[in-house]
Amino acid sequence: MRHIQSLPNRVLKWGLDLILPPRCPINGDIVPSVGAISPRAWRELTFVAAPYCKSCGVPFVVDTMIDTTQPSDFLCATCIASPRPFDQAKSLLVYNDGSRKMILAFKHGDALHLHTTLAPLLSKIGHDFLNPDTVIVPVPLHWLRLVKRRYNQAAVLGIEVAKLSGTTCWPDALIRTRHTPPQGHKGAKDRHQNVSGAFDINPSYTGKLSGRDIVLIDDVFTTGATLEECAKVLKAAGAKTVNVLTVARVVKD
Repeated sequence: MRHIQSLPNRVLKWGLDLILPPRCPINGDIVPSVGAISPRAWRELTFVAAPYCKSCGVPFVVDTMIDTTQPSDFLCATCIASPRPFDQAKSLLVYNDGSRKMILAFKHGDALHLHTTLAPLLSKIGHDFLNPDTVIVPVPLHWLRLVKRRYNQAAVLGIEVAKLSGTTCWPDALIRTRHTPPQGHKGAKDRHQNVSGAFDINPSYTGKLSGRDIVLIDDVFTTGATLEECAKVLKAAGAKTVNVLTVARVVKD
């Protein structure tokens, strides 16, 4: 009976796909399902691979004699000079032309279906962070920006990763207390100043973060200024650990 009832839906989907076939969000190629990445687009993506900084996750340029099959125990120069307030960060992709197109489509182009592509991959690279007691906390948007954008892409990812990993997501545990200018085109120092004091714990979660393992989720790790500020607030609220998962990582040439 269930098979018979679902037949009209399958026929409708087939008809819609025939008229308006799903397309790859990176290059527009026709793909078999919504959110899928075409084979040609996969070649435009660069996945973050070991060895990388054990703190911030930035990949190292390595000599061919170094074993690249295992994460390294080394820190990058930035993390040596200024230890991060979070425990560890991992990113799925290097931020390049291919990943930029996908992230901008997801972030500003209403391509919410991309969470079906990105969340399983984030769950996989973050499996060491994700256990049944983990709480996922997305980086929040200020309410003015949320009204303009209509959704928080980090929260969409966080909710889906929680479903896939059997963890909990508190999408409103962190709040943005002031409307900061966009971080784009700002240097590292200006980025840190821009977000300093811009986050706080939602009063509804007072005391609930104490002793918890937190995974902070966002779309892009650039200098880490926003993620660091969020981690400081979470640690001050009593979080035992704060690890970071992002879709992409900006890597300097």
